[in-house]
Amino acid sequence: MPETDLLKGKRIILGITGSIAAYKAAEITRELIKREAQVYVVMTKAATHFISPLTLQTLSGNPVITELFYERGPQETHIDLASRNDLLLIAPATANIIGKISTGIADDILTTLVLATTSPILMAPAMNEKMYYNSIFKENMEKLARYGVEFIEPEYGELSCGKKGMGRLASISKIIEAVKTALKRRKDLSGKRILVTAGPTQEPIDEVRYIANRSSAKMGFALARAAYEMGGKVILISGPTLLKPPLGVEFIQIRTALEMYEAVKERFKEVDIGIFAAAVADFHPSKAHRGKIKKEEKGLVVELTPNPDILKEIGKDKGSKILVGFAAEVEDLIANASLKLKEKNLDMIVANRISEEGAGFEVDTNIVTIISKEEAIEKLPQLSKDEVARLILKKVVDMVEAAGFEPVTSSVRRMRSPN
Repeated sequence: MPETDLLKGKRIILGITGSIAAYKAAEITRELIKREAQVYVVMTKAATHFISPLTLQTLSGNPVITELFYERGPQETHIDLASRNDLLLIAPATANIIGKISTGIADDILTTLVLATTSPILMAPAMNEKMYYNSIFKENMEKLARYGVEFIEPEYGELSCGKKGMGRLASISKIIEAVKTALKRRKDLSGKRILVTAGPTQEPIDEVRYIANRSSAKMGFALARAAYEMGGKVILISGPTLLKPPLGVEFIQIRTALEMYEAVKERFKEVDIGIFAAAVADFHPSKAHRGKIKKEEKGLVVELTPNPDILKEIGKDKGSKILVGFAAEVEDLIANASLKLKEKNLDMIVANRISEEGAGFEVDTNIVTIISKEEAIEKLPQLSKDEVARLILKKVVDMVEAAGFEPVTSSVRRMRSPN
């Protein structure tokens, strides 16, 4: 969908708080207007010291609201705004506003609006590095994240104090991209928590060498991105990769199969759905040598020890959770994948013949065959990994509905209850 069509006519509330970065709200407003969104600006009193409401009114073409209480007139109330917006974006969001909202304080127009809104909420923090890394602030941010508020991570750069550090407001392009992503999210998996594994593992021989495979993590990252866009709360556990984690996804970086096993055991109990796309090594060297093993003409013998079968272990006690696995095969694709489906107690398996051109590792496309627990078999043509991910997730949605999972809720939805 073209971005103009995506944002066209959308009512976006832009909340501005008392940060030196407030001047950038003018550019955010211009970019949203350029994409034909309707922008309604709400400012805290502190924000008006950094940028004039008249500037934002001129750019947005709408009155700017700065007060909670006013004499009756044409100005919309916080309830009017909250009930008719598609998205609430607070940029910049100070430590103060995040702290107030996390404790339910509603003592001005913006905090009151947050508690009244039912649309997705995005916050782009901006503050000094010391404040950003303060443990109290981190707890406040984590609390809001549990309630469904999504954060656009700040960047490293020059701060208002003249020093460089973490806490600089995210770039305008990154903020606009986050808005687009939030608006295009389908809600098929809203309220569901999904764990996705991706990438290879690296099993060290010494401090220089390791055993690995050719997995690029592209399929797993595409699945995490698709699950998030369909409304899910996503945890992505990945081995080493050069890919950037998808926006809005909780990312856990691991290296070895044993680290993957521990991370999955810890987090799987929190989720409703597990999608295991990682190419986990079957073995690791029995002993990882310290330093670098010197080359010897007679060669090197490396003794290998089996790694835990993560998918099989998880499948034993998955209960009512939905479990999807992957099978990368060279021959007997259907037979091998079907056997894995049964042995590991999966609800669905996605198989691909890695010897086929345009499938498997290190490419942007895939050719997969999807096999369900009922042994229904569907072969897909060559598609991009993003398209494959969306089709897999559509089948997961069908399984969610067939399993009679509780109905999905709407988005602040989570502002009212963390459950």
